[in-house]
Amino acid sequence: MIKYDKLVTNAAGRVVPEIINGENHVAYQGVGKYKPTGFKHAPRIPSCADYPADGNKLVLTLKEALLKAGLRDGITISSHHHFRDGDLIALQVFDIAHELGIKDLRWFPSASFPSQARLTQYLEDGTISHIEGSMNGPLGRFCSEGKMKKLAILRSHGGRYQAIQDGEVKIDIAIIAAPTADAFGNANGTTGPAACGPLGFALGDSQYADKVIVVTDNLVPFPCVPWQIHGNHVDYTVVVDKVGEPEKIISGTTNITKSPDRLLIAEMTAQFCEEAGIVQNGFSYQAGAGGTALSIGIYFEKILRNRGWKARFIRAGSNQYPVSMLENGLVDYILDGQTFDLEGVRSMRENPNHLDTSPFTSYNYHSKGNFAGLVDVVILGATEVDLDFNANVVTHSDGILLHGIGGWQNCLFSKCTILPIPLFRDRIPVIVDRVTTLCGPGELIDVIATERGIAINPRRTDLIEKLKNSKLPIKTIEELKAEAEAICGVPDKPEFTDEIVAAIKWVDGTIIDVVRKVKQ
Repeated sequence: MIKYDKLVTNAAGRVVPEIINGENHVAYQGVGKYKPTGFKHAPRIPSCADYPADGNKLVLTLKEALLKAGLRDGITISSHHHFRDGDLIALQVFDIAHELGIKDLRWFPSASFPSQARLTQYLEDGTISHIEGSMNGPLGRFCSEGKMKKLAILRSHGGRYQAIQDGEVKIDIAIIAAPTADAFGNANGTTGPAACGPLGFALGDSQYADKVIVVTDNLVPFPCVPWQIHGNHVDYTVVVDKVGEPEKIISGTTNITKSPDRLLIAEMTAQFCEEAGIVQNGFSYQAGAGGTALSIGIYFEKILRNRGWKARFIRAGSNQYPVSMLENGLVDYILDGQTFDLEGVRSMRENPNHLDTSPFTSYNYHSKGNFAGLVDVVILGATEVDLDFNANVVTHSDGILLHGIGGWQNCLFSKCTILPIPLFRDRIPVIVDRVTTLCGPGELIDVIATERGIAINPRRTDLIEKLKNSKLPIKTIEELKAEAEAICGVPDKPEFTDEIVAAIKWVDGTIIDVVRKVKQ
């Protein structure tokens, strides 16, 4: 099979294929331009006559469940990443497939992590043909070197749900690792010895997959309450010794940065939001779990305390800091897609105002609206930004796939998108003429905040007007780029071959860019 064909130039000026792994795809047409017709994908119609009347769907082993679910060559297997680097089940699935001599599997994870690096051996021997999901570390390098049998595809969290819902990706077997479940298949992630928080990234898998297997190490009598996954969608339930290592869900440092430069960026970003009138009584925000983003949240907390204000909600990945704000009465709700530490897990279990969400509610672009546009300000990172405010999050300065898109693209639809980033990393400027890989169009990115100044997108004349008398160092993006190059020089660009190794999807399922093979 040809990996890709029918190259076209999309609306962003990037050359992309419209045929990938023998399947038709649509080139990016611009923000809000592509509006598909037709109907959502419909899974097969099941019958209760085929399931135990007493609700007991237990099978003895994961291997038995996979065989009953129809494990065979060439199918699509999905998994979720709520355990992050502590996942134990996805590896077991492919160990079993390898043992049985199964080949040409498409792995469709909501994200992958370094702990899954040994799956490269199954990519090499053909057990797995390709990955449609995030790749980092050895998996990203394997893909970047053009070693994957088929073309990889990277999607946002919302884009993944959209692909499932629209039938772009039809899941044959969904594997849902659940900290607590009953024999019927009802499951949650907030209770049990391996509690990891919500299971929203597996929701679409459970709704649309042909067969669904819930794997747990904490089987409880019916009903498992609360149920984040409904047993009515589940075919088989399996009990194992250990489903995951929740202590490894921790993302990055989950601590406030100690870097003076990053603290300065955080302080200036928060001050910018205050002067622009973004931080106010009843406002909402979303910030990542990195040290700089956490620090900005702490500055937001100080502003709220000093003004006697209260935020309406925080969109999260949660951790100890938004949890503290919730428990101290500084925010009404946390709307949580995944937890980044065990305090977040505890809070979701104990606090009724700490709500679990899913990519459907939060991010799905092919729905009747989602939460992203309701957020007043979102704080995001980037590996590169260019003079048109376009941004890259999947490849670094060496051109190697660094990580996935996550919810990053989906969050760009907030009322104000700010990228607080250092002006350079390892003496390599972050602001470039043209991003290596286009992940987010500049028309949706409003502000770039660095330790040497803040650039406002010229499209945001309202923000420019509000900050015209500010004492903050407001500069053009061209001025920031020139400052970085005066310090670091202009580095050599990575060299690529013409071979495409991965496609980058936009939130509407269109192809916004590709990743090309890095020259050795």
